[in-house]
Amino acid sequence: MTPAIFGLSGPTLTAEERAFFADADPAGYILFARNCVDREQLRALTDDLRAIRGRDRLIVSIDQEGGRVARMKPPEWQRYPAGEVFDRLYRVAPASAIEAIRVNAEAMGRDLAECGITVDFNAPLDVRRAYTDDVIGDRALGSEPLQVAALGRGMLEGLGRAGIVGCLKHIPGHGRATADSHKEMPVVHAVAAELEADIAPFRALAHHPLGMTCHLMFPAWDAENPATQSPTIIRDVIRGAIGFDGLLLTDDIDMQALEGSVPERSERALAAGCDITLNCWGRMDDMIGIAERNPAMPEETARRLDRVHAAMGTSQEGLESAELLAKRDALLTAAGIAV
Repeated sequence: MTPAIFGLSGPTLTAEERAFFADADPAGYILFARNCVDREQLRALTDDLRAIRGRDRLIVSIDQEGGRVARMKPPEWQRYPAGEVFDRLYRVAPASAIEAIRVNAEAMGRDLAECGITVDFNAPLDVRRAYTDDVIGDRALGSEPLQVAALGRGMLEGLGRAGIVGCLKHIPGHGRATADSHKEMPVVHAVAAELEADIAPFRALAHHPLGMTCHLMFPAWDAENPATQSPTIIRDVIRGAIGFDGLLLTDDIDMQALEGSVPERSERALAAGCDITLNCWGRMDDMIGIAERNPAMPEETARRLDRVHAAMGTSQEGLESAELLAKRDALLTAAGIAV
């Protein structure tokens, strides 16, 4: 099995993609808006991905946070609010905010499960700061670490009730970035003591089986390598200080914060200690290069992947999606917050 999650080019598999995926046997797939037309099409596509190697338990993933990060869009799918909405509610009524984000995530998870998706790259545990780039912005769950952890836990629990595995991101924290890592390398100049606040939400939820790195430089920890490609940060901070022993994915390896070809970036990330390369754009040359440059999945990565598979499940009995959303809306409205 290739230790990579690959994107695909459109709403159906091409013959070239099908042949390559059958040969490379990636750990999973990621979907974007270009892959999501309607429920029937999307379910057929995810069924097709499973059929390639005959696996029922498979990472079929998406970035569906709500707000501006939503690949499954209205009018075909429900619109969900950004994390900032729950941040505002928490400041007024913490218990209501935790329940609101839980039922919101459960309803969202049911949308995903209906279409054969098993993993949502959600919850963002980046601690928000006013002076930083808006790449996180209203996606954040707050500016106080304990609040971010509490809301993140509620989000993960709601997704889990729908049978969806959420993801801790962006470890060890994207909240101080003053640049967009999609475009350039952000450098965080905080000292190690200050960075304790950034890693606190991840430490609180370190038992979760799936996490994603960030492409940021933290000179206090490693002056030469970004977190995704830093053996020191992965060993001493992510696995050590945070205590995360789950499956560690890179953020999209194509982002321009990183240098070198996409296959070279992937090779350096896995050598540093990441388990899986996330490659989003479905470019065949890049995917072939990743498969050629990286060895078969190590036993330790396979063990962590098994934990993710084990966390995939069926939806628990409870309220219908409409009832979940009505409950969310009632909690927000009671505090005077519009959805």
